[in-house]
Amino acid sequence: MDENLLRSLTPSVLGILVRRGADFAAAEDAVQDALVEAVRVWPSGPSPGSSPGSPGREDAIRDPKGWLVTVAWRRFLDAARADAARRRREELVDEEPAPGPAPAVDDTLQLYFLCAHPSLTPSSAVALTLRAVGGLTTRQIAQAYLVPEATMAQRISRAKRTVSDVRLDRPGDVATVLRVLYLVFNEGYSGDVDLAAEAIRLTRQLAAVTDHPEVAGLLALMLLHHARRAARTASDGSLVPLAEQDRGRWDTGAIIEGVGILQAALARDRLGEFQAQAAIAALHADAPTAEETDWVQIVEWYDELARLTDSPVVRLNRVVAVGEADGPRAGLAALAPLDDSLPRYVAVAAYLHERDGDLATAARLYAEAALKATDLGERDHLMRQAARLNTRGRR
Repeated sequence: MDENLLRSLTPSVLGILVRRGADFAAAEDAVQDALVEAVRVWPSGPSPGSSPGSPGREDAIRDPKGWLVTVAWRRFLDAARADAARRRREELVDEEPAPGPAPAVDDTLQLYFLCAHPSLTPSSAVALTLRAVGGLTTRQIAQAYLVPEATMAQRISRAKRTVSDVRLDRPGDVATVLRVLYLVFNEGYSGDVDLAAEAIRLTRQLAAVTDHPEVAGLLALMLLHHARRAARTASDGSLVPLAEQDRGRWDTGAIIEGVGILQAALARDRLGEFQAQAAIAALHADAPTAEETDWVQIVEWYDELARLTDSPVVRLNRVVAVGEADGPRAGLAALAPLDDSLPRYVAVAAYLHERDGDLATAARLYAEAALKATDLGERDHLMRQAARLNTRGRR
């Protein structure tokens, strides 16, 4: 079973069903049913209970996309027949196309715009897109938003009902699409599902058809972060902090492209949060060594970013930059007013206390931060930091 293949085919199959007349919510349900059927059928062939003429493993091997379209369309028709409140869908039964190769149309970006419909709140639009098009689980999305899984499930269900009758030709909101692409990239960059390359591909498509400096800013940000990907983990899979990364493993081609795109966007003098984030990433990429990083300028960009977003997470990241630019005590002073329930707050405090020479406090805080971490790699890294300082303290 090739899960990556299933994930890559899902947007196209969903787009085909919507174009055939299925509303978004029903089409998404039918596609999910087809994916479940694929997991059951593809590895071992059709079960003895399969209906005569239903597509089996041989059809899937020959044309996996066509197989998914056929099964999903039949699931949709079955649901339409059973729904007395939507009897008009029964007219579609006689219009079922004959099985055959599916058209090679990439509907992914259109589906992103559909999910970013103005009738949805930005948070609901992002959640719906991540679930229906991005391939993330409800649990992964809930973790990204720091809300209970049940709350996110309700939010996604409401969003699906809202866009149930929206057609693909209805324009969505560019700013919301950018937010979705950014979150998909972040999940692909550090999460369980590798979606970073797909997010970059779609952002390139959007940049080609949209004259929007923030689209360019997001593309630059993705390229600059993606350029460091090979150096982010050691051979044993453990995380490597930015300051310790082998900069010779960074992708200089991606860095050059990202910086060029950013400079063109900044020249338009329409600064947005993604351009500001990309500028910070570019300053890191420009430093030959960690010690040569221009932290003073990075603090200035964080000030701009905080002004644009008023985000507590941005202010926490700024604290780290202040600690590097002006010393750990200045960083601790900047940290004090922030909410200590913020993700990674305790880890930042631990780092600054270590920089300030208070190793016992730093070790305790690293251990505390590890218990709060939701990412396994981050948790292991923090535990190693605590163990390292505890070992030094016993010498």
